[in-house]
Amino acid sequence: MYNHKAKIWTKDFINISLTQFIVFIGFYTLLTTLPLYVLNDLGGSEAEGGLVVTIMLIAAIAMRPISGNLLDKFGKKKTLLWSTGLFTGTMFFYFFIDSFVGLMFLRFIHGLSFGVVTTAASAIAADIVPNERKGAGLGYFAMATNIAMVVGPFIGLTLIQFISYKVLFVLISIIAVVGVICAMQVNIPQEIYKSRDQKDKKLTLDALIEVKALSIAAISLLVGLAYSSILSYVSVFADANGLSHVANYFFVVFAAVMIIARPSFGQLFDVKGPKYVIIPSLVIFSVGLVMLSYVESAWMFLITAGIIGLGSGSLLPSFQTMCIQAGSPGRSGHATATFYIFWDIGIATGSYVLGMIVARYNFHVMYITCAVLLIVVLALFMIQQTQHGRRIKVEQSAATQNLQ
Repeated sequence: MYNHKAKIWTKDFINISLTQFIVFIGFYTLLTTLPLYVLNDLGGSEAEGGLVVTIMLIAAIAMRPISGNLLDKFGKKKTLLWSTGLFTGTMFFYFFIDSFVGLMFLRFIHGLSFGVVTTAASAIAADIVPNERKGAGLGYFAMATNIAMVVGPFIGLTLIQFISYKVLFVLISIIAVVGVICAMQVNIPQEIYKSRDQKDKKLTLDALIEVKALSIAAISLLVGLAYSSILSYVSVFADANGLSHVANYFFVVFAAVMIIARPSFGQLFDVKGPKYVIIPSLVIFSVGLVMLSYVESAWMFLITAGIIGLGSGSLLPSFQTMCIQAGSPGRSGHATATFYIFWDIGIATGSYVLGMIVARYNFHVMYITCAVLLIVVLALFMIQQTQHGRRIKVEQSAATQNLQ
């Protein structure tokens, strides 16, 4: 039963949210400035600038299936501490890199720790949040990522106008140290569920991911693909349409609307269930993408940002919560890793495939394609929910018969 009095904003929840926020500030600052660093300081091409983004995501995706086992073997707190420490330590090495090959190697190493620390932080947040307020709590936690998506690029793109890239790397490394300090302050509930049986130590599919969460995670992949059209191409779209002077404000409006709407959506998720959040969110997100494809003026561009923020802002935490709820008790780490594997694949695939669509056709076709994709996602989600409802009824019927 929903209990509004169950506390979400505890000291531990605040610290794990700050840890996630600071990690993603580093991630998004580098995401927006490293391609420029490759072009301006290393003499690389646009394609090479894109590769420094892709290689980190590839490393993170490769690390996700192992992350759940690391959380089980070493415990969530220890894994959080050493992965946050490695993420921060790696950050300092950007200062010494002066070649594209060296940068690619460092980005891959950085992606490994990024894959673990984000999985650990999300799994710990899921453990800290009261069960009856999971939707609201993980929605608030996801805001740390969304706000960092605004703050990180703003910090990076503003500072490089006044300081060198090398100095920027040092500054964000120092900021990352604060994330380690916040991680040290986190206390998590006693981990009752350890590696469950001896058989779990074998290299099986269930040992790497949460199989029960696969259907929801697979749907989230398609949402991630559509979401990459915003994350990777909004600034390019704005530049191509003479809107570069308001491009920086897109994510500000996006985040502001998301922050305002998130508490209501989170409570709705907990009280009514996921379909009451995900179905309208998918429709609103799709409408926003269609509107974006026709944008010609700055005011319409920013209105569209708000609509897209309203539609997409609650999808990531909602799908993540569903994955965790679908998993077995004590498997929040595996369920979180499973979600992020598919979400990251969607983002990485979308960034490449949608670029091909833009190159062959135009931005209008790309955004319409993504809007249609979200309608397909809506249909798949409704089918999944119907099947899930039938499965619950069968299990309840079997349980009743056993009691009789």
